[in-house]
Amino acid sequence: MGEKSSQQRSVLIVEDERDIAELVALHLRDADFATTIANDGHAGMRAACGRSWDLIILDIRLPGPDGLTICRALRENRNYVPILMLTSKTTELDRVLGLELGADDYLSKPFSVSELVARVKAILRRVEASVQVNNVQHKSLEEYLQVGDISIDTATREVLIKQQTVDLTAREFDLLLHFAQHPGRVFNRAQLLDQVWGYGHDGYEHTVNSHINRLRAKIEQDPAAPQYIVTVWGVGYKLSTPQTLRNVDC
Repeated sequence: MGEKSSQQRSVLIVEDERDIAELVALHLRDADFATTIANDGHAGMRAACGRSWDLIILDIRLPGPDGLTICRALRENRNYVPILMLTSKTTELDRVLGLELGADDYLSKPFSVSELVARVKAILRRVEASVQVNNVQHKSLEEYLQVGDISIDTATREVLIKQQTVDLTAREFDLLLHFAQHPGRVFNRAQLLDQVWGYGHDGYEHTVNSHINRLRAKIEQDPAAPQYIVTVWGVGYKLSTPQTLRNVDC
């Protein structure tokens, strides 16, 4: 599959249809990506969790552990990796579940390989832009945010509540950080999809609801009566305690 240069970014392709996997790998190599193929869920899980990747292309329907299972395992890991899921046009539920588990984007089969390569590049551009924003924030002494009893370390992506670690997925952390960086501001679901997920997924606003509910379950003392992330009825959500938001001088 060729040697990886220092400039090449690594892509894992987990796809059991060999013709599709080889075609995708060929076009990505032409675009100067280093590619590795796993042809079933077991090999995909080992490869995905066994080393770091710049991006993973993950088919949902796989022999062995399916793509949703692999996606869930990756998102339970603290080390974030972008995921592009491949789905069937007839399985809308799979696409919804994939987004709710933290996939960055999806593409329905049959797809244009040129579109897939464009999606891969777009995802990586968003990741690089996010890193640059975080670097600027770190230089601005905003590595630590305090919201009530919640401490957020943007450098290590760790969250503590009363000095107890809270285990958030990558998307849950991004969502909490977005609210913490904009205290008191109300965001509707479409805005959150655009600003946290990267861009809008038409028809998937309920994905935001699911993530909000899971985040509340982890950070709120009573998720049924949230104190931090509150619902503004008919509009969206906001962080309710702007007066307690401050930078921690370490």
